[in-house]
Amino acid sequence: MPWTQTDRVLERQKFVKAILSGRATMTEACRQFGISRKTGYEVMARHAERGMAGLADASRAPKTHPNQSSPEVEGAVLRVRKAHPTWGSKKILAMLDRERPDKTWPARSTIDAILKRAGVVEPRGKRNRRQPSAPPFVEATAPNDVWSMDYKGWFRVGDGTRCDPLTVNDAFSRASLVCKAMVAPKLDDVRRRLEEAFDAYGLPRFMLSDSGPPFGSNGLGRLSRLGVWLVRIGVVPVLIEPGRPDQNGRHERFHETLKAETASPPSGSIRSQQAAFDRF
Repeated sequence: MPWTQTDRVLERQKFVKAILSGRATMTEACRQFGISRKTGYEVMARHAERGMAGLADASRAPKTHPNQSSPEVEGAVLRVRKAHPTWGSKKILAMLDRERPDKTWPARSTIDAILKRAGVVEPRGKRNRRQPSAPPFVEATAPNDVWSMDYKGWFRVGDGTRCDPLTVNDAFSRASLVCKAMVAPKLDDVRRRLEEAFDAYGLPRFMLSDSGPPFGSNGLGRLSRLGVWLVRIGVVPVLIEPGRPDQNGRHERFHETLKAETASPPSGSIRSQQAAFDRF
């Protein structure tokens, strides 16, 4: 039976006084207070070490944390986060692995805990459930199966120049293949950028885009001059339905990240904006 259920600290004090006064032996006092002789000797040892203050309830928290990350690791995580305020544990870990491949870095869950302790992330509230995006028109099962291209919404850089970012991604690997700061959506410029990408990465089987110029048209089959050129070189253009950007949802989500990382706020000129895209 444990200590009498009154006040544990007070009971310990009574126990010690009974022993010290000689009113009871250790065996008798332990029997009277309903504790084991081992507990009785531990109480007397605490009193001998710290007096009556040593009889207070001790914290049950561990005195050491063998799994706690070192200050060096926490500093490295927070350094990367400060340089990239929108990054989560996945990108931070990838950056640390590139910087120091010889070092064993903690798991993503540990990095999340470091960011939370430092107060640089806020827990997400409950998300409202919504219908999933439409399934892809063309399934990508390997790199170069499907590329998607689009213009991110245009904006003006610091000197007032209009910037129309042209982006091309591989739908399977999510790799960003083209990210160019362009001044207008012109056919010849888009074709030149695609030719450079084809030379570097090969031809995709399908090219997914919306039907806006220069990707599509209102003519027969909605094929534009760019679409006709793609067909001639062996790439099948696939146009999403008008007003359905969710049918190219992964690319739209990429644009959100691109804006947050490179254009919030925009750079001072087209040249510096392109440099930001290249770093990204």
